[in-house]
Parts: sequence; structure tokens; C-alpha cells
Amino acid sequence: MPSTIPSRLGGLAQGLSAYLIWTLFPLYFALLKTVSPFEVVAWRILFTLPFCIAIIALLRQGRELRAALSNPRILGALAVSGTLIGTNWLVYVIAVMHGHVLAASLGYYINPLLNVLTGAIFLRERLSRLQWFAVALAAIGVALLANDALATLWISVTLALAFAGYGLTRKLAPVASLPGLTIETVVLLVPASALLAWQATTPEGLSMGTSVDLSLLLACAGVLTGIPLLLFASAARKLDFSVLGFLQFVTPTGLFLLGLFVFDEPLRPVQLVCFLFIWTAIGLFCWDMLARNRSARSAGLQSAGEA
Repeated sequence: MPSTIPSRLGGLAQGLSAYLIWTLFPLYFALLKTVSPFEVVAWRILFTLPFCIAIIALLRQGRELRAALSNPRILGALAVSGTLIGTNWLVYVIAVMHGHVLAASLGYYINPLLNVLTGAIFLRERLSRLQWFAVALAAIGVALLANDALATLWISVTLALAFAGYGLTRKLAPVASLPGLTIETVVLLVPASALLAWQATTPEGLSMGTSVDLSLLLACAGVLTGIPLLLFASAARKLDFSVLGFLQFVTPTGLFLLGLFVFDEPLRPVQLVCFLFIWTAIGLFCWDMLARNRSARSAGLQSAGEA
């Protein structure tokens, strides 16, 4: 737990910066609208690896990387998590580049609630009645959307499921964030290379190398992937879990506003109803999280007083 106010403020700044960078990703991908989403993701993977290796060398985390590489259990878990995060990246880029930012926003609103459900099922974490009610409300909202918007519902559900599965797998794998991301990127090198080889055979061909500006934008994908992850990892060590719980809603809220006011996506009545269910569920989720945090603090103070 953070011990000083400067540490907390620094962690808050890092956490907000990470989520704001993730929020602005659609604006970056919009600059690449002439490029195939498959090529964008492939270059993102390929350029993330050298960035991770450079940061590992800078932070002297080579020992942690070697330890993870020598552990078959960790490698197996990271192969699964790498596949899941790669799926998440691909679906997200496809959604943004095809004008479905609101669908992506919905997916990331659902994700925290899905994390709670995942913890209950796979980690035997006990949910309060309020949390179960929040999950039920979210399910109703998604069901309403399923009845009217199957064309984009797969985006929201896939993003939420892939990221929840990624979070669960990484929680079960005893490896730090940076060495883990490095190995996940190595796992994705083969499919990324295959995507580029396939793209080269299409009539459009590869966009990399066609212009300096476009090539630089594609190359920056690795840095833009690594920086927010490093900021988030640092923030997670300095902030209370409840604060991180609130920060995770910055990105879907930003995506919702971008989709509505920047990308001019229409918000149909059924989508609005779905969002209202999700927002209500999130409100209950946050209320319960605050109540639990207060109870834990009170119990801690009482124990300290008795001691």
C-alpha cells in the first residue's frame, strides 16, 4: 500500500496517463485508415518486442526474463495470455477502423464486471449480493443489445472476454508485467509474420515503406503499446485497489465520447438502453467497492487500536 502522499499523487498521474493514452488510441488508428487492420496489428507486435527488450535492459530485468523463459508452466500461461491479448488488439483495431468505437467502449465497460464474475467462477472469490445484481444488470443490457445489434455485439463481447481471460491468465502466472509482455510478444511473432506475408500477397500489398509518414506511424505502434503498460504497472504498485478500480472506467468513457462526438457514430435507442443498464451496474459496482474499502480500513484501524 502506498505510504506517502507524493507517492500516491505520482501513482495517480501515472495511472491517469496510461488510461488516457489508451483512450486516445482511436485517434492514432484513424491516421492509419488506409492500412489493413491486420497489417497494423502485425507491425504493432513486431515493434513492441524491441521496445520491451530495450526497457528490460534499461531496468535490468534480464534475470526475471530468463527465469520466466526457463519455467514451462509460465511459458504455457503466457502463450495463452499472448493469444488472448493478440485477439483483443486485432478486434479493437478492426472496430475502430470500421467505425465501431461505441461497440469497443461497451466492451471495456463490460470488462470490469466480467472480471468480477471470472474471479467468482475460477478463483472462488465471494461476491456480494450487490455485485451479483450488478452482473445481472450488465447481462440484461447485453441481452437487449443482442436482440437488435448482432452486427456489432461480437466486438463488445470478444473484447470483454479476451481481456478478462487475459487478466485471469496473467493473475495466475507469477511473472512481472514487462518480462511477461516480452514473452507474449515473442509468442505472437509467428502469427504476426504470417499476417504480413499474407497481406503482401493481396492486391493492396503492404503499406510499410510506401511513405515515410505512414512507416513512422506504424513503427510508433510498439512504443504506444509499451508506454501505457509501464505507466500502469508503476501506478498499480503505488495506488489502492479501489482507486485503480475507478480509473479503469476512464478509457471506456473516453471511447464513448470519442465515438459520439469525434467519429459521429449514431447512438440508437437500444444502444442507449444497453449503456444505461451497464452504467447502472458500474455505479453499483463502484458503490460496493467503496463500501468494502471503508469496512477494510475501519477493521484495520480497530485492530491497530486494540493492539
